[in-house]
Amino acid sequence: MLNVYAAMWCPHCVRTIEYLKSKNIQFTYLDIEKQPDDIVQKVIDANGGEDWVIPTLEFKGKWREGKVFNAAELERDLKEMGVI
Repeated sequence: MLNVYAAMWCPHCVRTIEYLKSKNIQFTYLDIEKQPDDIVQKVIDANGGEDWVIPTLEFKGKWREGKVFNAAELERDLKEMGVI
């Protein structure tokens, strides 16, 4: 299952979630602000080790760092991760 670390106040997160729903891609939404410290640290590590950036995606141990929403780039990254 695709994990989406995000927050509903984040416009790029909202657009990413809307995109996933529109493509019928199943995912688990994980509010970054409600995650335990060890999970937050994994998100920080996936984003270069400085701070967490959202939306950060994880699928079967493959991570996509937080990025500004871009549908074509997101689709390409989901393919590379093996989600689609």
